[in-house]
Amino acid sequence: MGIAERKQREKEDMRQLILDTAKRLFTERGYESVSIRNIAEVIEYSPATIYLYYKDKNELLHSLHLEGFRLMLSQMQGVAQVEDPFERLAALSEVYIRFARENPELYDLMFIMTAPMDYLSDGEKWGMGEETFGFLVSIIAACQQQGRFQGKDAFQLAFYCWSTVHGLVSLEIRQRTRVCKDDVLRGCLVEEGLKYFIEAMRKL
Repeated sequence: MGIAERKQREKEDMRQLILDTAKRLFTERGYESVSIRNIAEVIEYSPATIYLYYKDKNELLHSLHLEGFRLMLSQMQGVAQVEDPFERLAALSEVYIRFARENPELYDLMFIMTAPMDYLSDGEKWGMGEETFGFLVSIIAACQQQGRFQGKDAFQLAFYCWSTVHGLVSLEIRQRTRVCKDDVLRGCLVEEGLKYFIEAMRKL
């Protein structure tokens, strides 16, 4: 390995160290409570070193949010083996909910916080978001090819599906299901809500 290659590898390793440390601290303390200085203290470098790799906290958060989308998309792609496109859509909804439950802090960063999106300049494309959403649109289109959702706009219908499932699981991970006084019912609100959603989609 030449000097240039070694320096590039060291740079990539440092960037990943910063990212991994930030992810751990954000998970432990919450995004709002962690500063660039906090991250620098843990990796035992000066804050100036971090600014060589990330221009500000928003860029760091955006990098983490991209990692989250790559992870989610890799899990979503597993439903491609489901032959019937409508059942694939239902399976995708379950994968989405499971991902949010297993990664609540990361999900919050991906879909709730504005900071990662603030990093994007005006007019800049949201690449990973578009790719992930495009996967959902392709399933809707496959359903239409089999005669479902006729006369519906695939993009608009996909947005409806996303917003519905997102709403269900977001209320849960943000503890808004406490509006329900019945503990037993509260524990199955998302699952039952998903059933209602799937049944409504069958009738479209």
